[in-house]
Amino acid sequence: MANENKKPEIRKPRFNAYWIYIAIFLLFIGLQFFSGSNFSEPAKTTQVDFQKFLKEGDVDKIEIVNKKIAKIYLTEEAKQKEVHSNKTKDRLLKPGPNDPSYQFEFGDLQNFENGINQIKQENNLNTKIVWDTETNLWGEFLPSIIFFAVIIGVWIYIMRRMSAGGGGGAGGQIFNIGKSRAKLFDEKTDIKTTFKDVAGLEGAKEEIQEIVDFLRSPDKYTALGGKIPKGALLVGPPGTGKTLLAKAVAGEAQVPFFSLSGSDFVEMFVGVGASRVRDLFKQAKEKSPSIIFIDEIDAVGRARGKNNFSGSNDERENTLNQLLTEMDGFGSNTNVIVVAATNRADVLDKALMRAGRFDRQIYVDLPDVRERKEIFEVHLRPIKQDDTVDMDFLAKQTPGFSGADIANVCNEAALIAARKEKKAVGRQDFLDAVDRIVGGLEKKNKIITPDEKKAIAFHEAGHATVSWMLEHAAPLVKVSIVPRGQSLGAAWYLPEERLIVRPEQMLDEMCATMGGRAAEKVIFDKISTGALSDLEKVTKQARAMVTIYGLNDKIGNLTYYDSSGQTDYNFSKPYSEKTAEMIDQEISAMIEVQYQRAIEILQENKDKLIELATELLDKEVIFKESLERIFGKRPFHKDEAVPLITKSQDTESPAAEITTD
Repeated sequence: MANENKKPEIRKPRFNAYWIYIAIFLLFIGLQFFSGSNFSEPAKTTQVDFQKFLKEGDVDKIEIVNKKIAKIYLTEEAKQKEVHSNKTKDRLLKPGPNDPSYQFEFGDLQNFENGINQIKQENNLNTKIVWDTETNLWGEFLPSIIFFAVIIGVWIYIMRRMSAGGGGGAGGQIFNIGKSRAKLFDEKTDIKTTFKDVAGLEGAKEEIQEIVDFLRSPDKYTALGGKIPKGALLVGPPGTGKTLLAKAVAGEAQVPFFSLSGSDFVEMFVGVGASRVRDLFKQAKEKSPSIIFIDEIDAVGRARGKNNFSGSNDERENTLNQLLTEMDGFGSNTNVIVVAATNRADVLDKALMRAGRFDRQIYVDLPDVRERKEIFEVHLRPIKQDDTVDMDFLAKQTPGFSGADIANVCNEAALIAARKEKKAVGRQDFLDAVDRIVGGLEKKNKIITPDEKKAIAFHEAGHATVSWMLEHAAPLVKVSIVPRGQSLGAAWYLPEERLIVRPEQMLDEMCATMGGRAAEKVIFDKISTGALSDLEKVTKQARAMVTIYGLNDKIGNLTYYDSSGQTDYNFSKPYSEKTAEMIDQEISAMIEVQYQRAIEILQENKDKLIELATELLDKEVIFKESLERIFGKRPFHKDEAVPLITKSQDTESPAAEITTD
């Protein structure tokens, strides 16, 4: 009953400061309007009419205001005349006894006075002339007041926008520029990702599981004297799922998750980065246990003291120093784990990598064939497929693809099927998507002369022939002379997956790569620029054999490779000029030997090479079956345990240098 008798609460409108600004503005406008209104102004007349009135003796007094306006006061007898009463009857307010009846503006003051004096003398009049000066305070000061009001209004608006962060959160405040830019994901509402959403990455998930267990039940570890790990560094190529894995950690652990990029600490103002680090860890401690995820940490975590051209007070180094202190200093945090991701771990500062800061360094590698199948299963869920789609087959056709690449393949396949007006995505759509991503879009309308097309066909046939005849070279899957992107032809291979590579295997691959240029030499006795990517590939392989892997007898068991990446910016080489000359000679000799070897193989199989190139010219795309028909079964046929695909492209300009291993 008490609730029934209770009167409904009347909500009053909330006070808004803008109401005051609007009221002041309306007041100014009203005062200006009423002060300048013509409600009580005298009737308008002309100088000619005035002179007529003056000659007739109707004017009692003339008031000259500000040397430009004349106000006319009529005599009492004149006011009764019909001519004057008609002109004043339309006024809203009737003039008082002491108010002027007419007014007008005149030109030159001297001429005006002379005219009045002449009329007075001619008509013997006693009309008085009065001088007056009037000032309109509102008219003079209102523009200035409005100007300053606009300036103040703009200033208040800008301050309020900055106070609100300008739509960018606390980090956008001009007075809170040192605040952290981290975005907080609440464990109850925002974080939905778990390890089930992360396909593959079994090794990385197993390593990071310990952090999840600690955040779920820290007592199990602390009871035995264990301490929480301070940080985990996710290292791996782009697109492998480092950020997704960090989100899954937060989702599994059910704790607050602060996410930001390494570049969010960097600012043009000195000391801002360090201040943001302090504020970030302060927020994380208030919500502990929690996770801080710093993506692309190499933006602030680069090694200190190298190439510091900005002076002694380097903002990036100050930010890194503060980060090191927060992670493991005198005021170290409890129950706050830092998860960072980068693909440039070699450039990070050693102090950041030591135990006690990033205790776990987890390598997130490219997925293998089994993990690629799991990733396909995740990305194919929303896609309508037909019965021809085989995930095992797709996993084998995408070697070296990251999780992001596989997602792109699935999306591209759906787009290709939609262009073909299909109701479901088929196997061929996925193969076309792989070709599209690896090689670029087909350009069937590209203008190629018959001679150029013939040279491209023999070039690609040379690759296929040499690779088919060598034991350790990758066998061919498909050859195409249809231009893709900026490449004029492409060949897809199915190499053997190897964990270690022997010299004879690398030499066979180099020989097969040189098969294109060798075919041009054998058939046309000329060479062209079409072997640009081939030459780039074999040069890198030969240089790696000599300077990195120590596979050259003359140079010996030496390597000039620095895995730490700390010598990338040195101006001196780690070997003498004599050794450099020897390295160049060995690289050149190694490539030349394989080139001559390819020429010998092609000369022995010249008839079959011509037959293969002729078929390629006719069909533009040929497959493995054509080679088996022309050359017979491969003499070194082996059962491929895990098939992969590589692509070799012959390009017409350096801008199209694309290879996929």
